[in-house]
Amino acid sequence: MRILFLTPQSPYPPNKGTATRNYNLIVNVAARHEVHLLTFADAGLEGGGEAHVAAAEGSLLPQADLDHLRRYCAAVEAVPVPRRSAARRLAAALLSPTPDLALRLASAELDRRLASALERTPFDLVQVEGLEMAPHWLGLEAASAGQISGFPRVVLDAHNAEYLLQQRAFTNDLRRPRKWPGAAYSLLQWPKLRHYEARACRLAAGVVAVSENDRRALAAIAPGRPMAVVPNGVDTAYFRPSGTPREPNALVFTGTMDFRPNVDAVLWFCQQVFPRIHAQVPDCTFYIVGQRPKPEVRRLAGMPGVEVTGSVDDVRPYLWRAALCVVPLRVGGGTRFKILEAMACGTPVVSTTLGAEGIALTAGVHAALADTPQDLAGAVVALLREPERAAAMAERGQAFAAANYGWKVLAGRLLAFYQELRQ
Repeated sequence: MRILFLTPQSPYPPNKGTATRNYNLIVNVAARHEVHLLTFADAGLEGGGEAHVAAAEGSLLPQADLDHLRRYCAAVEAVPVPRRSAARRLAAALLSPTPDLALRLASAELDRRLASALERTPFDLVQVEGLEMAPHWLGLEAASAGQISGFPRVVLDAHNAEYLLQQRAFTNDLRRPRKWPGAAYSLLQWPKLRHYEARACRLAAGVVAVSENDRRALAAIAPGRPMAVVPNGVDTAYFRPSGTPREPNALVFTGTMDFRPNVDAVLWFCQQVFPRIHAQVPDCTFYIVGQRPKPEVRRLAGMPGVEVTGSVDDVRPYLWRAALCVVPLRVGGGTRFKILEAMACGTPVVSTTLGAEGIALTAGVHAALADTPQDLAGAVVALLREPERAAAMAERGQAFAAANYGWKVLAGRLLAFYQELRQ
């Protein structure tokens, strides 16, 4: 088949969750089908200069990235990331019936490129990566009114059940007065997302969810649509045990640090959990590793034992050296890359139940799960004091991740879903 992927950022380099999923699906689908890519250029690339190809190339991607993507894609096009002022975003959040997520990447240029691609190339499928890319397909299909002959079937790859994510964020933020502005935002967005997400799912030929829980949430608002579960995975050749000596009593959290669930996780952990650990293990260090840390995250570095690294070239050394990877998530959905990456590296994992949602692990066998500050601190301290038990759990976790969450295995589920949709 000939398949067009629409992605919200360049899939390469795969240095954050969305790009990691998109890149690995493209690579594995391209082994069987002809893949084309239409994407937004990363926000940090708009400055131009030697990092960019000539404008005639039709791409804002660095030449090395473009060359890499062309190993797998018959065609690659990129357009600039659109900009919205804070004032415009606030006005839309308050007044528009369309959810903020669906307005975030509004781009006439991408719409034009998409229409042109569909007119010149007979695609069998268009794979839309995430709800934020849905407006381009939905708007074009409505605007064309049949002018684009044989409008291809669309597969919506739902990286989250977005309405569920905002519903959970509202419930979580409502408990704390300082978070009420965030709760108000989620309260406004939650019903808008539910309506918009339901429409996108109903109009897609098929929907891919990243967890069984997300699939149930999406099926509740779009009953009867063909759906498949293709979890997030891990590159087991890249994330693997290294034999690096572990730093005693070192904890690590990895993730993009301007992403709301990650920010909430480290703030809660540092305020409610880490002091309990530090009281029992005074030399314990908590490393917060990830790009674009928000100011409130940076301020955590003022706490004894907390280090905030910001962006790093390679997250693996932090996973290899850590005694434990902690995942204290209280908000979110889908399947967490950070857990699978830590497991694949042979690092023991302690997570909340919600943090491990979507991964079919067994608590106490592949990872330790706890939800209250007292229980989470207790689980961490127990494993720090029993490194042999932690190592045995990590070994089981590594084997579990390799057997069940390698990208080749998961992409096979997507390819099978394509075949179902063709019948």
